[in-house]
Amino acid sequence: MRLSQKARWGLAALAGSALVAGCSTTIDGRPIASPGAGPTEPTFPTSRPSRPTAAPPSTINPGPPTTPASPTAPVGAIPLPPDQNGYVFIETKSGKTRCQINKTSVGCEAAFTNSPIQEGEPANGVSVNASGSVQWVLGNLGAIPTVTIDYKTYDAAGWTIVATTDGTRFTNNGTGHGMFVSIEKVSTF
Repeated sequence: MRLSQKARWGLAALAGSALVAGCSTTIDGRPIASPGAGPTEPTFPTSRPSRPTAAPPSTINPGPPTTPASPTAPVGAIPLPPDQNGYVFIETKSGKTRCQINKTSVGCEAAFTNSPIQEGEPANGVSVNASGSVQWVLGNLGAIPTVTIDYKTYDAAGWTIVATTDGTRFTNNGTGHGMFVSIEKVSTF
């Protein structure tokens, strides 16, 4: 049986798409690296979404409402919508701390000056869950697509974030538990 050129191209395209589809794998979970687990993860520049500056509200067009995204977030908190997996990734204005936030926990990575020793090394990561349990870890958040926050109040995935020059406070809107994070100290509540 002899196939036309068009039929051969169609079969080649079909075979190619089957090969690509067969190479897809999704693994659920949260990786936590330990020292000596392999080479350091490379960093790549990540593009930061541009945030348009809004004109001040006028009496003709009062602008968007200042109601919070979640019912218990403070009025005027700037909403930070989660990605398709439910995460919000931020970097502090100083650039010294990066955090990932989801509805159940907040985890931050920084070169803390007074962190506990984990497996013989100073911990560079700390996380708190909605019930207030804290965990120190060694790890690397990798090249996450962070949004740099200013010294303001934000609402992200059910957490209120209050960023100041002294540090950043994360409070779970449902439980009231959370943590204050700075390079010099971390405290939980």
